[in-house]
Amino acid sequence: MDKYRVAGETCRSTTRTKPLTVTRNKTAAPVTDKRTAVLDAALGLFSRYGLHGTSVDQVAARAGVSKSNLLYYFVNKEELYVCVLRDLLQVWLAPLRQFSAEQDPQRVIGDYIRRKLATSRDSPDASRLFCLEIIQGAPLLRDELGRELRELVRQKSAVIQAWVDAGRLAPVDPQHLLFMLWATTQHYADFAVQVEALTGQTLANPVFFEQTVANVQAVVLRGVGPR
Repeated sequence: MDKYRVAGETCRSTTRTKPLTVTRNKTAAPVTDKRTAVLDAALGLFSRYGLHGTSVDQVAARAGVSKSNLLYYFVNKEELYVCVLRDLLQVWLAPLRQFSAEQDPQRVIGDYIRRKLATSRDSPDASRLFCLEIIQGAPLLRDELGRELRELVRQKSAVIQAWVDAGRLAPVDPQHLLFMLWATTQHYADFAVQVEALTGQTLANPVFFEQTVANVQAVVLRGVGPR
């Protein structure tokens, strides 16, 4: 099995293509993919209690596997934590990888906003866990951010700059545009309690979700539209 180095730990690669979901039941139903069950259980616990407030025994119990079985897939709690974060990072980066200079920037950015808001709707706990890690200085994910994320942002910033140079977007700094897109779309997960307190709604409401998509798209696309 392929392995990669993350923040000084060895983490087996994952093939997850869908957002992480929180396992709500204390004992999960039998599953064929025990590794995925462990990751989902770990997400639910880490997002609620943090790395230091969660034990391997708790994760194993929630995933419905033995502790020894869990430690077969992940050598320790820190590796499991990093793998949860790395899986989330891959889910978040997937839509950004679709950016290419040949595409219509208005359509691409509009689709990106929708997909990012869908991730905030479907995996709010994952978003909050990632936010917490960053606020704490990303002690276990800093190397990953400095490599893969930095390189992808460099590549896609070049795509955005090509759109600007071709007159297909207003003059904007590509990196600041990405920061704004991330901040706006992830706000609805990271500050879901505030959003619900003020509006009485969450992204789980289909009507509110579509209203949110339409409003964020309108503000961003009008702001970056060609002059």
